[in-house]
Amino acid sequence: MELHDSSMNSTIGNLSANEASLRSMFLHCDDVVFKKFSLQNAQEGLLVYTESLADEKRIVSDILKPLQGCSLPSSGNWDEKITWLLYQVLPVDNISIQILMEEAVDSVFNGNIMLLLDGFVGALLISMSSYETRSIEEPATEPVIRGPRDGFTEHLQTNISLIRRRLRTSQLKCEAMQIGSLSRTQVMIMYIDQIASPVLIEEVKRRVQQVKLKIVLESGYIEELIADNRLSIFPQVLPTERPDRTVAGLASGRVAILVDNTPFVLIAPTTPFEMLQAAEDYSQQYLVASVMRWLRMWLSFSALVFPSLYIALTTMHQEMLPTSLLLSIASSREAVPFPAIVEAFLMELAFEALREAGIRLPRPVGQAVSIVGALVIGQAAVQAGLVSASLVIVVSFTGIASFIFPSYSQGLSIRMLRFPLMIFAGALGLYGILLALLALLIHLLKLQSFGVPYLSPTSPLHVKGLKDVLFRVPWWSRYKDNKLSEAKKGGPAS
Repeated sequence: MELHDSSMNSTIGNLSANEASLRSMFLHCDDVVFKKFSLQNAQEGLLVYTESLADEKRIVSDILKPLQGCSLPSSGNWDEKITWLLYQVLPVDNISIQILMEEAVDSVFNGNIMLLLDGFVGALLISMSSYETRSIEEPATEPVIRGPRDGFTEHLQTNISLIRRRLRTSQLKCEAMQIGSLSRTQVMIMYIDQIASPVLIEEVKRRVQQVKLKIVLESGYIEELIADNRLSIFPQVLPTERPDRTVAGLASGRVAILVDNTPFVLIAPTTPFEMLQAAEDYSQQYLVASVMRWLRMWLSFSALVFPSLYIALTTMHQEMLPTSLLLSIASSREAVPFPAIVEAFLMELAFEALREAGIRLPRPVGQAVSIVGALVIGQAAVQAGLVSASLVIVVSFTGIASFIFPSYSQGLSIRMLRFPLMIFAGALGLYGILLALLALLIHLLKLQSFGVPYLSPTSPLHVKGLKDVLFRVPWWSRYKDNKLSEAKKGGPAS
């Protein structure tokens, strides 16, 4: 066999030369350990591994001691000797042989142990990784009242196991790839065979493979590059920390993208209606879940347009307000020196600043700062005559409404879009709000998520698909639909 790394061609089978080359490649990598040993027949060997990624206790007990206590057969070629070594000496299952030195070196930083023997062309790579991982906890961004409490972690294999526990079928496929020329981040593409569209699967793999970054530290790096429209503010894949939500997406024909070192899994394609659906909708009684779904839809629209409506009505369309309400608003704004749009911008920016500060500060301090800060600033601003009491109510209600989004990324989009709508309302009143909403609707109608219309099943209209958008369809109704479809196909009807 020929070694393809040109820098190592002159050192084939020469342990001393290989060690010198490896030490030059791992120069200033003080966490890489070189451990030389000898077999009983004086055959020299070398173990190379990363101290922080490998289990040193197992290295000594399962590799070093068995090798030091054995002798390679004197007869036979190297293939026979290595086969005997693998089956008779080393009590480790996951062992591979690597001829390319560059790939062998890269595997050391994946937690593998490189085993070199004098005279043997190649390296044995033994998987024995060991590093600290976070325990499985409830997702902080997607809490539920009723439902599973486990969430993804930063360990890729742990995340795969959480999905496998819920989908114990050979139809669940898991294809690995590596992206990032420096980070060499492991990525898994998961889907259910015969349910997910082959066209969708190939498109997801093609887009992920086209990610040309040196470092990929989080799934957000990939999310931005695989989107259909990279200039859109709306999320075009669904990030989630919940295994049950991921499994539900896989069962409906979606594809999941798992990235190592992050607890967020990407589900593609997605729609804004799915982002308004909470994981516990399917654990609650269907009538309650349907009412809560309608409440989220109303509050999400209110979070977008409520400040704009206040600006438009108080600035240009006072005749649309009841007289008593108009007089109340006018009296509260009598001492305010700013127009309504400036007043609203100041309060909205202050609220967003407090919310961001509450997130960035340490958790025990952050909640106190966000709550107390909002109360103190709001009360002080009203007493100082900088803003009106009616606007404080509007901003407070809008802030509460913006917290109802089960998907944090969709909530961010609505929060950002609120500001241009306020500008349109201040310039053109209700007509400006209508123009802005029409432009937003046109953008959403043109938007796609991996070839799927973003507003489906409402546009294009698919009546059967509306069952799980406007309402949470009860399980017994789905059971009847399955029976009817089986009967139409000539399958079992009982």
